[in-house]
Amino acid sequence: MSRLRKEKPFRKRSWDEERDIDAASREPRRLRQRSVNETSRLLTSQEYFTAKETNGIVVSPYGVLAFVEHEGVERLCRVVDRLTDGKTSILSPGDYVWIEQVSGQWMVREVAPLKSVLQYYSEGKTRIIAANVDRLLVVASALKPRFKPGFVDRCLIAAEACGVPTIICLNKIDLVETVPQEIQDYAQLGFTVVVTSCVTGAGLSELRQALENTTTVLCGQSGVGKSSLIKALAPELDIAVSEVSRTREKGRHTTTASRMYRVGENIRLIDTPGVKTLGVWGVSPEELDYYFPEFHEYALSCCFRDCTHIHEPSCAIREALERGEIVRRRYESYRRIRQDIEEHQERNLK
Repeated sequence: MSRLRKEKPFRKRSWDEERDIDAASREPRRLRQRSVNETSRLLTSQEYFTAKETNGIVVSPYGVLAFVEHEGVERLCRVVDRLTDGKTSILSPGDYVWIEQVSGQWMVREVAPLKSVLQYYSEGKTRIIAANVDRLLVVASALKPRFKPGFVDRCLIAAEACGVPTIICLNKIDLVETVPQEIQDYAQLGFTVVVTSCVTGAGLSELRQALENTTTVLCGQSGVGKSSLIKALAPELDIAVSEVSRTREKGRHTTTASRMYRVGENIRLIDTPGVKTLGVWGVSPEELDYYFPEFHEYALSCCFRDCTHIHEPSCAIREALERGEIVRRRYESYRRIRQDIEEHQERNLK
């Protein structure tokens, strides 16, 4: 199966130059929602991420411990209290850290400021997926479980909101005769799409080429084959995989915690647990249309500057929809996501 691709420049959100990439969600809970006086004797976010030199990279955090790649060896380290929040540390896979041995115990002493952070909103919480990533690989399956383009849309928004470029990987293509129309729609919109099969090997060489010289996070629902893809790219790795439930057509959680794997010399892949639901974090209803590139040329022609593109008269986006110039499924996805964001805002105001 050939690779579907249409080149487009990656659009960067217009962030303020002074924006602190170490978002508030990355701070320990004891620092959040407190007055200046209450936190005056506690460390600030900037004081947590102070390492100027690093000698390791976090493979997988585990409570107040962390597996760290150091000098080609994976070491189990204890995280200093300063970088912990109760029973967990603030570390994520991909964090660059400084470790040293103290009385025979390896310790994570410092963590470097973030270059990028990938996070999403799920089950009422903002969750950090990984740090210092170059790319997000959104993995979906053609069948078993069925392809869910609405989930892909949310991943695309979450990634661009964090300033991380995206590749869409449609896995298990051996289970269907034709590529779903929705995947072809993504390619037409300019998103990079790779179609793969871990059974036949289709598309794996193209996927490897796309991942060269990057640290990439794999995100997708349970059972779509994230772990299988990593194992197909690096058969020597000891990674557990499981079958999809035949009755419920849902995957079983093979991966229970995010973990980084090295594939060859210059590819790092971060496997993540399957996500049941994905909320959009850090995006307001008013700016949601920014994350739908097919809306851009029409949005400027709407009669109202604050047009929601749902009920206003003379809405250029809905007019384009009726002319068939915007894919209806994508428009309906926009409406559902906007409604979710608005409902979330209303709950927070109560």
